[in-house]
Amino acid sequence: MKSFINKLGIVLLLSPIVSNAQKSTFDATNARDGETVEYCIQHKKHNALMNNPAYVQTLIEDEIIRQKESNGVVPKGTIYKIPVVFHVLHNNGIENISDEQIYDALEIMNRDYRLLNNDANNVQADFDGVVTQGTFEPQPSDVEIEFVLATKAPNGTCFKGITRTANSLSYNGANGDNQVDAIVAGNDVFNGQWPGNKYMNVFICGEIGGAAGYTTKPSNWSGTSMYNGIWVLHNYVGSIGTSSVGTSRTLTHEAGHWLNLDHTWGGNNNPGNTTSCSSDDAVQDTPNCIGVTSCALNSNTCTSDNNYYGFAIRDNVENYMDYSYCSKMFTQGQVNRMRAAIVSSVGGRSNLWTSANLNATGATGVLALCKAEFTSNKTSVCVGDQVEFYDDTYNAVSGWSWSFPSGTPATSSSQNPVVTYNTPGVYEVTLTATSGSNSDTETKTGYIRVLPAATGLPFFEGFENYTTLNNLTNWEVYNPNNNNAFTITNTTSHSGAQCVKLTNYGQSGANSDELIASAVDLSDVASDGGVVTLSFRYAYRKRASSNIEWLKVFITNDCGSSWVQRKTLSGSQLSSQVATTAWTPSSASDWTTVHMVNVTSDYWVDNFRYKFEFEGNNGNNFYLDDINIYLGSPSNDIVLGLGEAGEIADLSVFPNPTDEDLNVTFSSPVAQQATLTVRDIAGKLLQQNTVNAASGSNLVMLGMDSLAAGTYFVTVNLGENQKTLQVTVK
Repeated sequence: MKSFINKLGIVLLLSPIVSNAQKSTFDATNARDGETVEYCIQHKKHNALMNNPAYVQTLIEDEIIRQKESNGVVPKGTIYKIPVVFHVLHNNGIENISDEQIYDALEIMNRDYRLLNNDANNVQADFDGVVTQGTFEPQPSDVEIEFVLATKAPNGTCFKGITRTANSLSYNGANGDNQVDAIVAGNDVFNGQWPGNKYMNVFICGEIGGAAGYTTKPSNWSGTSMYNGIWVLHNYVGSIGTSSVGTSRTLTHEAGHWLNLDHTWGGNNNPGNTTSCSSDDAVQDTPNCIGVTSCALNSNTCTSDNNYYGFAIRDNVENYMDYSYCSKMFTQGQVNRMRAAIVSSVGGRSNLWTSANLNATGATGVLALCKAEFTSNKTSVCVGDQVEFYDDTYNAVSGWSWSFPSGTPATSSSQNPVVTYNTPGVYEVTLTATSGSNSDTETKTGYIRVLPAATGLPFFEGFENYTTLNNLTNWEVYNPNNNNAFTITNTTSHSGAQCVKLTNYGQSGANSDELIASAVDLSDVASDGGVVTLSFRYAYRKRASSNIEWLKVFITNDCGSSWVQRKTLSGSQLSSQVATTAWTPSSASDWTTVHMVNVTSDYWVDNFRYKFEFEGNNGNNFYLDDINIYLGSPSNDIVLGLGEAGEIADLSVFPNPTDEDLNVTFSSPVAQQATLTVRDIAGKLLQQNTVNAASGSNLVMLGMDSLAAGTYFVTVNLGENQKTLQVTVK
């Protein structure tokens, strides 16, 4: 085995300082079999960093070589503890993983680094310790390094080792330092630097430049910086939640790089490249190889270099630093290299495990209660619904005292109680947690919202009777980005004097806002004809022709415990018109009426709810008015009166072909009933819906997912006039 290192081939997983121009496109040869992200893009980014003399001059390589040559490797028996902070950068999606998933990931890291993984007992015979001669010891080894959650932020604030930051940069990983900057400025614990020589910072995101994980090897170039951390995709963290067992050892792999290990084939290129047989990973007991992307246990790719002391040694496919799905070990040579790195001052590694730093970061392993905290499975319920409360106190607790005004029970000493609410209103919840010697109290005012009795049909909302939307009677506003939210405006409307406005113009980046309705009773729809329509009017303009913003409508049949998306409009479907200044509708023609006829029988319940979600991205203002829920064949609609038929204009359908929903748009000269039919090529009637068309632009969504692939005809009838278009179902 070669004992030299070619510095131009040093492995580095990925620099956190990467421009958009440098972002890698997906390279299937650098991905594990069956995956659509590159497991590591280290070598590609490393080449760019090697053009930076400041980085090259501060790498740990020369020091490690000297230590190895002088037998200066730290002896076994000393356990080094590293304070870890998990920073979750999310955009309020599935990437905002649970604490439990993070704890699972930490447990897996500690299991693997302390050789407590059961699968290490099944290592291939070549690497089970049988072949041991001189310094060649190809057996699984205990690294004797442990990872401990930090419980003190840099300003001394007590926390649970996890921060959370809501920012759209979670899904823009082209530049890792931008993601770190977002965490520094917006996390929920401490807004400032978390030094890399005091914490191992792990950044969990929705996208990190096309990779599953990356980090930097030890260097003084970034040693004290917060950029001296590990980036990882949320679905490669732990083995539960959004991740899986197959992706659960990514952090074990990344921490190996953070502790100065290369891939087993060296740091030159993707796995599978035959030139890797002439390079090395600077570890004596990992045979030269070219790397694998699956569990190829019989791989022996560099045979001329793989004969030691008369034994033919296969590739160490089961090594954590390969790309295989069956990784389960570090060799003793890798352990020596990591332990030499952890006691080196290069990259600040030697400061992490000092008593002073463990005390300063609260990573001694001795936990104390410092903050009572709780969450719940829901905060908005219908009368008679149950709410599950979850204790989230950190970091040590032995007793709980809860208070639930107007709840049943009104008090509880359980850790995670279940409470029923029977009276409409807005209520606070209080938890006092104790560890025996310490206690803390957390009160959340206005935390539980019990909705009023459901409204019957027909239902109309013109927003005329409110001065604010966030009230008990009808509406909830959800504004996760804590910027502009849905509000009442009296400066414009389609009808009456008021409507809802989302001031989207001038908001930077991606934003998501919701307007959530109270319950409507649809339980009698079946007996009243079996057809119900949800209609509403909106007004919107793009700020630029390239804007792609989204309006989504969700419905629920369980008072909001679960939601199903039933309408989506985006880009030019939402509007093809552009207004480069802050826009306000000025005439009825600026409004579009949407008719949703896909509120199916599963939703004909007494606690039906719906909500509007607008996803903005540097666009223009959005307005909403005249929400109407009615039976499908009304005689006297309170919003859209009946008028005389006229010419059908601007008829179009999209998408065409379709495999799910079909949007039908048309203009009517007056407010009147419109009937839409779907027939097959033989003329058989398959679907018919009657809606209250508004004067002007109308949009009706028809469900086509139950139809077989083929050609169909959609007809719109306005009185004596009708038009037909051909559509294709995929």
